[in-house]
Amino acid sequence: FQIFDAFKPRLHDSNSKVNQVALETMHRMIPLLKDSLSPVINMLIPAIVDNNLNSKNPGIYTAATNVIQALCQHLDTSLLLQPFCTKAHFLNGKAKQDLTEKLA
Repeated sequence: FQIFDAFKPRLHDSNSKVNQVALETMHRMIPLLKDSLSPVINMLIPAIVDNNLNSKNPGIYTAATNVIQALCQHLDTSLLLQPFCTKAHFLNGKAKQDLTEKLA
C-alpha cells in the first residue's frame, strides 16, 4: 500500500512526461505482481483511467491502453469487473468506449 500510495499521484501528474513514464512503469510492473495487485486495484484503476484514456497526448493514451490490456491479461478478471463497470458508468468519450469494449 505504501508504495502505491506514493506511486498513484504520478499517474495523475500534470507533467505529461512524468505521467507517461508512470504508466509505462505500471505496464511493466503488472506481469511481475499479477494478482498481488488485488488489494490496490480499486485505487489504481481510477488513477489509470480518469484522465489518461481521454488524453489528447498519443503517448499517454497508448500507455494507458497498454496498462488496461496488461491488467486484463495478468489479473483475475473478476477483480476488474466492478472497478471497470464503475468507471465506465461515469466516463465519456473515447475512454467510455474503450472501457466498455474491455468489459464486453
